[in-house]
Amino acid sequence: MKRSLTALFIFNFFLNILYVIGTYWDIIPKRFYYISSLSLGITLVLFFYLFMHEILKLFYTTLKQVDLSKRAFIKNSADGVMLGVATSYVTVAAYEGSKEPIVNVVHLGKFDFSIVQISDLHIGGLVDKAFLKASVERINALNPDIVCLTGDIIDSTLESIKEIILELNQIHARYGIYYILGNHEYFHNPEEIIAFIRQTKITLLLNDHIQIDALKVNIVGITDYIGYRINRFEPDVHRAFYGCNANYRTIFLAHQPKCIDILGPYSPELILSGHTHGGQIWPFGYLVRLQQPYLKGLHKLPNGNHIYVNSGTGFWGPPMRLGSQAEISYIV
Repeated sequence: MKRSLTALFIFNFFLNILYVIGTYWDIIPKRFYYISSLSLGITLVLFFYLFMHEILKLFYTTLKQVDLSKRAFIKNSADGVMLGVATSYVTVAAYEGSKEPIVNVVHLGKFDFSIVQISDLHIGGLVDKAFLKASVERINALNPDIVCLTGDIIDSTLESIKEIILELNQIHARYGIYYILGNHEYFHNPEEIIAFIRQTKITLLLNDHIQIDALKVNIVGITDYIGYRINRFEPDVHRAFYGCNANYRTIFLAHQPKCIDILGPYSPELILSGHTHGGQIWPFGYLVRLQQPYLKGLHKLPNGNHIYVNSGTGFWGPPMRLGSQAEISYIV
């Protein structure tokens, strides 16, 4: 058993390295990249397996008065149960992660037009052209007035995914497509990404806003929190809201839900965020809640306004989900 676990650790570590290489250099065949990305989830399971194994080891020391054969039976049974649970965990999470995003219909009475929100696509690696094309078709079937892309759309070297990103040009929205940066865009030359997006039909909001007079609405977008840490493209809500029409309703786009902490005097009727992936794989949602005020879904704020946190249209890391669903939000 010990030898098997050691071999599995070594093999899985090798796959982890392959995943990192495949994330930054497009040199690994897609099938191998998929397997290597699953290894991240397996690493998590192995960690919990060893953690539980050590706890059970302490328990076995309390069974000194029990017959050796019975002790062996209890130990082997516990090991078997843990192995079964670990295998089921990986299998179910991988199956859930392979599903297409659901269309999550959100009824909000404040607006008389429709909004589609997608977030955290993480284009690159396993989120390929076929996946994005299918997502665009589902968006267009909803016939939206506005489409909002709330960050982490791009997560690879731009040169290798330009053709995939251009699928976003096929989105049909009566009053435009609006895009803000997430933290992952900062990892892949944000200046280059900004220049490329500005060549498309998508409107990029960098601490900026746009007024849609036909709908009497302001669309305000800020850059991501990570800008504070790296001193590039820092979020600036005052600049973003400056000049907004006070008689219009306001939709505020911010990648991370904790943006509500920096809103200050501004009170948008609706905030659209992502970043959390809805926890993506249970129990990570509990860790996310330590950093973010909301995990997923629609929440009413103390001032009566609302925030909607998209669970992610794609995924990051292992193609696995457990306790969360990939989604396209349709706010009507």
